[in-house]
Amino acid sequence: MTQRDREAIASVIKAYDVRGVVGDGIDADLVRDTGAAFGLLMRGEGATRVVIGHDMRDSSPGLSDAFAEGVRSQGLDTVSLGLTSTDELYFASGTMDCPGAMFTASHNPARYNGIKLCRSGARPVGQQTGLAEVSDMLVEGVPSYDGTAGTGSSRDVLTDYAAFLHDLVPLEIRPLTVAVDAGNGMGGLTVPAVLGEGSGLPLSIRDLYFELDGTFPNHEANPLAPENLVDLQKHTVAQGADLGIAFDGDADRCFIVDEQGEPVSPSAICGIIAERYLDQHPGATIIHNLITSKAVPEIVREHGGTPVRTRVGHSFIKAQMAEENAVFGGEHSAHYYFSDFFNADSGMLAALHVLATLGGQDRPLSELKQAYDRYEASGEVNSEVADQQGRTAVVVEAFADETVATDELDGVTVELSDGAWFNVRASNTEPLLRLNVEAADESRVEEILDKALAVIRA
Repeated sequence: MTQRDREAIASVIKAYDVRGVVGDGIDADLVRDTGAAFGLLMRGEGATRVVIGHDMRDSSPGLSDAFAEGVRSQGLDTVSLGLTSTDELYFASGTMDCPGAMFTASHNPARYNGIKLCRSGARPVGQQTGLAEVSDMLVEGVPSYDGTAGTGSSRDVLTDYAAFLHDLVPLEIRPLTVAVDAGNGMGGLTVPAVLGEGSGLPLSIRDLYFELDGTFPNHEANPLAPENLVDLQKHTVAQGADLGIAFDGDADRCFIVDEQGEPVSPSAICGIIAERYLDQHPGATIIHNLITSKAVPEIVREHGGTPVRTRVGHSFIKAQMAEENAVFGGEHSAHYYFSDFFNADSGMLAALHVLATLGGQDRPLSELKQAYDRYEASGEVNSEVADQQGRTAVVVEAFADETVATDELDGVTVELSDGAWFNVRASNTEPLLRLNVEAADESRVEEILDKALAVIRA
């Protein structure tokens, strides 16, 4: 197998996945060897097959085929799902009890692609749980396998995936009109199967950008960026919908707007879903990352649960879910994790829980959300800096006079004397500092934001 430069490999194997520009870092040869390395790693853990899915990007079918060749070269069989969402891939990995690989670059532009990997049962693979070993093999050369090569087959699991989710969240609710922006991503495939006319659910879906198109002709499939929610906001109001739902490119995240087209924060969604799980599992543990609103642990405690704070990133949260025996976990980026979905994240399952809550009572979402939106937040603000560690130290020092506590779970979180807080942390993949601020009102958020950014960008 080919030996490669370690720096080149580090540029595409990130903290949680493999990702880069196709033709400049990501190509069929690299992906084939990555499949071989992953196959060798999984064979060592007793696996005999790997399930593989891909999104709608033009490069995805060819790259997933190359990866499958690599896996089979190590004696493992492959099962191809074809077009699938990431959470559908996790469903297959969980129910088939085998490792999985999803070809997607999620919300990134069309020129990108990558691989999200998981172990049997959709258990995470990250830098500390397998990706480092894959990197080493790509640098040193993947050892060849002397045994018989594996075989390949195909399977369609979309119907089974939809039925599984319906069993988890039965929607015995009032009829709802639901605007959905699939962003030309994989939600265009999964939404009709799970929420559409043939699902038997009391929902009227008003679709937007359901055509699968990896060039993203309408807007980037990244609803975390406010400009990419604008079309859904207008569509929701124009259709007289009860709410709007936007999915990212691989549909493992969902974003919600109310009937007035106003965004519902991911932290509020965390609170809504946490309540549902605590009603079913009194006293249970709920995971939340350190960027979510402090309203989330408040709501969990108010409902008798135990909140556990963790660092950002799906591989960390999935591991913490298992370690803490948590029933639900949420992130500020709209990743939501479920114990009854193999501790994996699912945008569709999160959407079902929101629909169940909204449709189970008579208030509009704009009123319902008020109990969960307790503070004002800046959202994530990025600054390109060369000296991330040095700039972090300087911004922390700038607030020393009003600081009551700090911690370094992920970057540095600073709690201020008036109850406000901010977190500054370095990106895992780019020369960026990420800043998040929360306070009692918008003017205080702006004050902290302006002061912090003046120091960071000096």
